[in-house]
Amino acid sequence: MAKILVAEDEDSVRNMVSRALELHDHEVRAVIDGSAALEALSQDEYDLLLTDIVMPVVDGIALALKASAEYPSLRILMMTGYAEQKRRAHNLDVLIHDVLLKPFSIEELAQAVEQTLQADFTKGP
Repeated sequence: MAKILVAEDEDSVRNMVSRALELHDHEVRAVIDGSAALEALSQDEYDLLLTDIVMPVVDGIALALKASAEYPSLRILMMTGYAEQKRRAHNLDVLIHDVLLKPFSIEELAQAVEQTLQADFTKGP
């Protein structure tokens, strides 16, 4: 079981992702945007940050940059519905594990989360 922070501005996606991860025995906290995610990260420790890329206030790219700098052991998995955003995120290969393209199935989500949690992934040079 992992402690996962989900940052997603779309209610339906946030709820579906949260429920799916809870069904896979993870502890989940879900927030509406990157700003709320940064606040949550300052209040508790998480094993994984699962964030949308396109969000209001603080987007997923800015969130990943800040979270990675402040919490270097935090694993980061991103999700997006926009192919061009996936390319943009891959410029962060050193900071994130992968980008999950929407729409995705519950099994694809679970597999991506498990791979991220189990990967030998170190950030930085």
